[in-house]
Amino acid sequence: MRVTKAVLAAFIAQYGMIGGQSFISPQPRLSLIKQSQYSSVLKETLRDLIESRDDNERIEVELESAKSEFNDDLQQRSLDDITTHTADTDIQHHNYPKVILQADKLGRSAHAQISRLLPNKPKQLVSSTNEWKRLERHAAEVIRPSHLRDMIQDDERCDAMYAEHDGVYFDYSRQQATLETMDLLFDLAEKQELTQRIKGMFNGEKINFTEDRAVLHTALRASREDIGTVFVDDLDAIGEVHDVLDQIKEFTEAFRSGKITGYTGKRLRNIISVGIGGSYLGPEFLHEVLKTEEEGINSSLGYQLRFLANVDPVDVERTCADLDPEETLIIVVSKTFYTAETMLNARTMRQWLWDFMGDDIDVVRKHVVACSSVSATENVKAFGIDTENYFFRFWDWVGGRYSVCGAAGAVPISLLYGYDLFEKFLEGARSMDQHFLNAPMKKNIPIIMGLLGVWNSSFMGYNSRALIPYAQALLRLPAHIQQLDMESNGKRINKHGVEIDYPVGEVDFGEPGTNSQHSFFQLIHQGQTIPVDFLGFVQSQHDLLMDNEPLSSHDELMANFFAQPDALANGKTVEEVRAEGCPEELVLHKVFDGNRPSSSLLFPQLSAYVTGQILSLYEHRTAVQGFIWDLNSFDQWGVELGKKLALDVKEHLMEARNSDGVGDKEQEEIVADNPATSRILNYYVQNSRDAVRDGAFSNPVTATSVTRKTHMDHFPPQINDLGGHSGRLS
Repeated sequence: MRVTKAVLAAFIAQYGMIGGQSFISPQPRLSLIKQSQYSSVLKETLRDLIESRDDNERIEVELESAKSEFNDDLQQRSLDDITTHTADTDIQHHNYPKVILQADKLGRSAHAQISRLLPNKPKQLVSSTNEWKRLERHAAEVIRPSHLRDMIQDDERCDAMYAEHDGVYFDYSRQQATLETMDLLFDLAEKQELTQRIKGMFNGEKINFTEDRAVLHTALRASREDIGTVFVDDLDAIGEVHDVLDQIKEFTEAFRSGKITGYTGKRLRNIISVGIGGSYLGPEFLHEVLKTEEEGINSSLGYQLRFLANVDPVDVERTCADLDPEETLIIVVSKTFYTAETMLNARTMRQWLWDFMGDDIDVVRKHVVACSSVSATENVKAFGIDTENYFFRFWDWVGGRYSVCGAAGAVPISLLYGYDLFEKFLEGARSMDQHFLNAPMKKNIPIIMGLLGVWNSSFMGYNSRALIPYAQALLRLPAHIQQLDMESNGKRINKHGVEIDYPVGEVDFGEPGTNSQHSFFQLIHQGQTIPVDFLGFVQSQHDLLMDNEPLSSHDELMANFFAQPDALANGKTVEEVRAEGCPEELVLHKVFDGNRPSSSLLFPQLSAYVTGQILSLYEHRTAVQGFIWDLNSFDQWGVELGKKLALDVKEHLMEARNSDGVGDKEQEEIVADNPATSRILNYYVQNSRDAVRDGAFSNPVTATSVTRKTHMDHFPPQINDLGGHSGRLS
């Protein structure tokens, strides 16, 4: 009955949409017709069923009855009346039943039950198209029997398989693809109307069809001259962006000039950005680049920036241990101002400030700023933040993992490095945006990268992909791209509400070269095949040439950048190994099969501008793959289930903690949804209770151990040690 209840709850959550394309066809926009009668019947019926313990057979009978009643009602309507609501059949994905996607969050069994209750409809999968099937045959008959060591000797092929834009050189000749392969991929892109979808994204169409939202991270770096060209729900998107950027610039200049000070009058020099996921990974990757960029080094003197993301209290300790709260500004980045991990860390930072400076409301107003959605204004105000001057907004049409060009990245990066350097980052991203939007498909770097991603994943069967930047300053880029790509395309339902039958969503990982070569390249060379992106730079941020050394350190680094793609492509044959005089018993161990695909990207020098190009390039690669696969690359329902279960676990833990040590009453055992979870939770509670009894904390429910020491190793007066959440906000 548990699964059945989940299924019915999903139906009720979206009951107004069920009368759409799922129950009746062929009209794609019938969900726009008034459905009050049907909705009322279905809603009432399903609620009764959830409250009862009826079996599945009874449920199916009731659902069929409700569907039949609605269909009878529709048949009485004039077809002309219906079709007046179906002017745009090109956006049928907006009307496909959201209940399918709602149920998918509950797992495969819930999705399967709902699908059985809906009418049969032909599958709409890109894998059923002629273009897809031609690529499958091509992979089997042409590419798999071939070897890259032969392909890369073809002058015509190699001369054709590269592209350039604004200093970016992209070589994909070491991919397991021929010119015919590329033509077939371009045919598939045409079939999927790729260029139209790209334009729709830039123009603010609501391509995030499960949340009915536009996708406009490109507006975050659009030129001021483009104000008034893109609207979302009558809102001038680019105008809004520049209003916020102007606000950030003004705030940054006041902060860096010393005009803005802390509660005690001290100048603010430390910045802690509190956020998780895209609110953290993107800004941190950019910060790591600018730390060693020439202009960044000079502009950040006297300031420091740290990120607090993990709810692990050790992250708090590492972030705050040597900082003076009187000189620290806290940035809380959360779209809803409700994200559990971020808000716990935000409250912890607020308490840290109170513990040192007292609980005056102005402590928060002078030391905490917010980056959040306009819809969260009341939550921001309730936290104690000055929403007039210390609140920087963003919008529902920018997802977290795409938000580094917005306030989430602009505020911390500008405060540390100055707004002008952040603006150069935006200019680089804008350059790649325009290339993506306007360049012909066969010379369009993000499109080619995205099509090769589809090729390697769906046709060659490679389920992983590595990103290897030959620049230590890009050490956090792989982590950001990991979230960007895996959260975007780690899906199993397409835009038509159909479960896909082809591989999508690679496992992305990476590490800077040459460190990566001594970490996982053994597997890449002789284990499973993993396509690789190599990123290199003509000039280093800081080169070294030591006395008596024939090459600079950067040349040494780049020698590996150029060698690795050829090593992966060519491999090493048995004959070559024997020719080196290798003992026969070791020959097979030293053979490299080769035929392992890679691409090489060469940039002028790692700067703020180039970093913007890199970011935009990978954002658009992700979008291209999602468009070809018919996925929604801009939602993330898969994140929700774990959060919901965590709330259930927290309830168990609170009950256990609140009854812990009360009188002589024996601690009741936790009973979770399954024996394994019950057992490990009880083990955790019991052992943590024993640690408390050994003196770690007097009471784990009320214990707060926010970092007390600053770089001056002083403790605040006890009168300011407020004990957790009891600080004054009014």
